[in-house]
Amino acid sequence: MWKTPNYQQNKKGFTLIELLVVIAIIGLLSTMSVLALNQARARARDAKRISDVKQIQTALELYYNEEGQYPVATLVDPGDAITSTAGNVYLASVPTPPSPVDGGSCPSVQPKYTYAKQTTSGTGGSYTINYCLGATINTVPGNALQTASPAGIKL
Repeated sequence: MWKTPNYQQNKKGFTLIELLVVIAIIGLLSTMSVLALNQARARARDAKRISDVKQIQTALELYYNEEGQYPVATLVDPGDAITSTAGNVYLASVPTPPSPVDGGSCPSVQPKYTYAKQTTSGTGGSYTINYCLGATINTVPGNALQTASPAGIKL
């Protein structure tokens, strides 16, 4: 009697097609995870920038409550301190913005937060803090130079 050979018993490994499909799937998944990680890093940098600006704003408001005006010096260098004439320290070190600078319309020469006192007659003045965001965070639009003032973060 003629017997048909059973090929299933001789199969001991994967075919070339099966291996190529698995390698393609692994490559696709790794590419997608790298892209998601890069987007998460960019969002984290922007969230840190907003947090830094709010920290500077809080220190400036504490200074204003004690001195009746905002500091005259321009706090442009990371590491500068916000201190009163009485020696009180409100911010020991102006934070360094995370790098790289994000946003196509942000100047590449904007690697730090820029503070400037605005003078107005009869009051203690005002200030602006310029910073850059790469993408929109909450209600703060991204990809542009932003300004914060005592009224809050400009939308």
